[in-house]
Formats: sequence, C-alpha cells, structure tokens
Amino acid sequence: MRSTPLAFHLAARFVRSCIVLSSAGLAGFLPLIGQETGGTAPSSVEAAPNAPVLLSGDAELSAWTALETQDPRKFAALDAAEQQRLIDEGQIAKQKFWRWENGEIINDGEGPYLTTLKSYRDFELTLEYATVAEADSGIYLKATPQVQIWDTTEAGSKWNIGAGKGSGGLWNNSEGAPGKDPLSLADKPFGEWNSVGIVQVGARTSVWLNGQLVVDKAIMENYWDRNLPLAATGPIQLQTHGGQIRWKNVKVRELGSDEAGQWLAARSGNGFAGIFNGTSLDGWRGPVDNYEVADGAIRCKPGHGGTIYTADEYANFTARQEFRLPPGGNNGLAIRYPGEGDAAYSGMCELQVLDSEDPQYAGLDARQYHGSVYGVIAAHRGYLRPAGEWNFQEVTVNGSRIRVELNGSVILDGDVAAVTEYLGDNPHPGKDRTSGHFGLAGHGDAVEFRRVDIRDDDRPVETAEMPAEGPGEIQHSPSDVPLAQVAPPGQPLAGVPLPPDSGYYAPVAAAVPLTGCCPPPPAGCCLQEIRCRQGGVRLMRRPWLLCR
Repeated sequence: MRSTPLAFHLAARFVRSCIVLSSAGLAGFLPLIGQETGGTAPSSVEAAPNAPVLLSGDAELSAWTALETQDPRKFAALDAAEQQRLIDEGQIAKQKFWRWENGEIINDGEGPYLTTLKSYRDFELTLEYATVAEADSGIYLKATPQVQIWDTTEAGSKWNIGAGKGSGGLWNNSEGAPGKDPLSLADKPFGEWNSVGIVQVGARTSVWLNGQLVVDKAIMENYWDRNLPLAATGPIQLQTHGGQIRWKNVKVRELGSDEAGQWLAARSGNGFAGIFNGTSLDGWRGPVDNYEVADGAIRCKPGHGGTIYTADEYANFTARQEFRLPPGGNNGLAIRYPGEGDAAYSGMCELQVLDSEDPQYAGLDARQYHGSVYGVIAAHRGYLRPAGEWNFQEVTVNGSRIRVELNGSVILDGDVAAVTEYLGDNPHPGKDRTSGHFGLAGHGDAVEFRRVDIRDDDRPVETAEMPAEGPGEIQHSPSDVPLAQVAPPGQPLAGVPLPPDSGYYAPVAAAVPLTGCCPPPPAGCCLQEIRCRQGGVRLMRRPWLLCR
C-alpha cells in the first residue's frame, strides 16, 4: 500500500479459508470496530507499516483538513502551490466548523467536509458515528461519494430515494448497480452509536454496518466521470449536511499488495481450476524451455520468449493470475490462441502485460499499454503497482467482449468485433476466433506469473439451491485466517497444518460441526464456494481452497 503525504496525491494471496465467525461478524478481519481508544493519536510517521492509525485521537484533528468535494483527478492536476493554498484554507475552515470533544469529532451540519491529509489506495477503515433525525451524511472514499449515512425513518422524508433501505450503500452508484442499495437495514436508533467497517481495494468495496455485511465487494463507480474507473488513490472525507453528526474511533489500516490481492481473489466465486501447479510446466505446450519455474512462479527466461499455452481450449472463460513485472518488463496474455503464430494477430488477441510507466515506453500508442487489447482497444492507465510488486488481475472473455480488472479496478471493457481501426493499420485476422488456448506471450523479460487459474464459463458450476440469506445469517471469513479443509457433512471443520514457508497463512484450530456443505471437495487445487447450514441457519458462503 502506498499513499501520498498530502491530500489527493499532492500529486494474494487468496483467502484460503472456510471458517465460521460468531455473530460479532468482523472480529479478526476488522478488529478495530467497537474498540474504545483514548489518548493522543499516533502520527502516520510513528505508526508501524500496515498498522492501524487512529485519525480521531487529538483535539487539533492533525490528520485532517477541510475541503469542498471535487474530482481528485482535478485536484491532482493543480500545481503544488495551489494545492497547498486550498489545504491551508481548509485548516481555517476545519477550526470553524469541526470540533473535537472527549474523543469525538463533531459537526453541526455545515461547512466543507473533513478530509484526510493523506491519500489512500487499498485500506480498511473503521469508525463509529451517531446522528440525529433528518440528518444526511456519508463517507467519501478516494474523495468520491459515497458510503451513505442518513435518516432511514419515513419521517426523514427520503424514502422516495431509498433511505428506507438503510445506510451503508454506495448510493451514488448507478440505479440497479451492485452496492447501490444495502443488502439489509442495519441502522441503530438515533442516539446510539453505529459501527462501520469498510474495505476498499481499487474500486472493489465492502461495507459492514453494525456487524452486518451491507455491501459485498461491489465496484464503486466514479461519480465524477463514469467513463473512467475510480481514482487509484485519494483521501477519505467525512461528509456533513442537514444535522449534527458525531464520529469516533476513526481508524485506517493500509493494505499491502499481497493482502489486497488475497482479498480480491476471494470474490471470484467457484468453478476455477488451477492451470499451473506451482512447481513445473506440466500441462503447458509451446516453447516451455524458454520459461522456468522459480519460487512458485512461471518466469520467462531473460532473452527468451514465445507463447506457452494450455493443453485445453476455451471459448468463454474467466482467467485470474498474479504477475510481477521487473522494471521495463514486457509480456502478454494470449487469448483464444490457435497454438502457432503471433498471439496478437493469430489469436483473438494479446492482452498486454507491461510496466507501462517505465520511461522507455513514454511514446507508445495508447493501445500498447498494460491491459490493452494490443493494437485494438486501449486500457485505462494508472492502476499497476510499482515494478517488483505483485498485481492481481482477472480477465473475462465472453463472445467478442473482453473485460480486464486490475487490482480491483476495471481498466478495460470492450468489444473487439466493434473495432475497425488498428494500430499501424495492421489487420488482426484472429480477433473473430470463438475458441482457443490460453497462454503467456513472453518477449524476453523476466516477467513472473503465479496462482494462474481459469474457469470455463461455458460449463455450469454445480451448486445446491439454498434459501436467500436474511440479515445477520451470513458470516464472512476474515482476510488473515488459516487455510481450512471441509470434512464430510456432519463432521468438524479443522485447520490444516502447513509448513511456515508454504506461502499460506498459519493455521488456527477450529471445530464447528457443519451440515449440508456443498459442493464436495474437488480433486487437486481449486477455489470453490462452500455453503453450509447448521440448525437451519446459513453459516457462510465463502470461497475455500483445497490443495494437493
């Protein structure tokens, strides 16, 4: 996780778990909710890397300024002097409209929004709030609206725009989009403190309100320009208008790239099968001698290349992988590859894998940067992690459409059949292929890939029908929990011992009788969805991984 020293950028592991949590819900995953903290907040300089930082612990509110809301990209485009001027003016507004009393941040419904001086990329945010009748507030993530907070009673006069469904939703998402409406009404009565937990990786966002999951890894849309993904970084803002709101125990924990990738992998659902075993290139075809396996990853040998590909062919599929680029690294994903020729032209396409921000690539065509359908459709830039860090990516191919989600942000969603102009006017005769192999197209750089999985979306995934969940029935796994295996129905769930250098989280024993678990454990290594019931109550619906 990286962040900038001033607001708005003054400028996976997989969840390998199947563990039941108590009705407290977030214990372990969001351990800060409900904890009372006093004293002076540690500064971000003093805090250990990836440790939670209290943002509400001092009377000066030193972690904050107060700013009118605006597109973070526009703020970043201002020169440093103008940014600093706005921040300094915000400090004056903060003193006028915001105050701190006994560990609480208080606003009476007026003034600009309290805004962190630091920008965040991937993070956990926990806080508590209490408000009054007819008040309206929210939590802006990366300076973008918003996790909604409002009066959910009919007397609050906003039932016509969804207030009756509850707080916690991503209210500014498009009508009908995932996350816009909360999954359940979890608000407490006026005068009581509500606890909120938020995890955001890229644009993928989950929200818990009073221990209940109300947004489940939905994409937060970019309110400022819906043709662009949510900004990669930005500050957290506490909104206020319409009435007094109080906040306390505001804490943020930044997520590193491995933890962020692990959290994203857990949302992918079931039906995935590993196509790389982590130790050899068994099952791959093509110039495999030009690649090697090191530290659990496929690596293109420097100065070598060519396209290696799966033995099986796929028509419509979803592939996910983690990749790490060396400085200036160049590789690609071969989509519907016929087994010969240049993947970018003989196959449906080559999806570019490139250290786009390396200076040597400053003059490329937009259709040549990372995530692009090479020479055909340009991807959005600015969402790669720095060279040397692992990225998590999911690619979905459906008919002639291709969608690329990188580190939680959708950077490409396009239809190759609709394209008529190509880079250099070079035709792409393979773009209309309807099936082919999945592969890695090396170009001589030591780019690495690990945890490469694929789901054949033309094959139905067997799942048992279960009644719809009610409020509080689903308990979700934390991000740092042990790998666990599922015993036959009626038998206990138990931790699996793993060597400390296995790359998985250390196990913790658990023993919970489960019934009605499905599907049965797969052979090999495959991420699946497990859904279990006990005494007629849904316990969980989370991915789990069983490895050889």
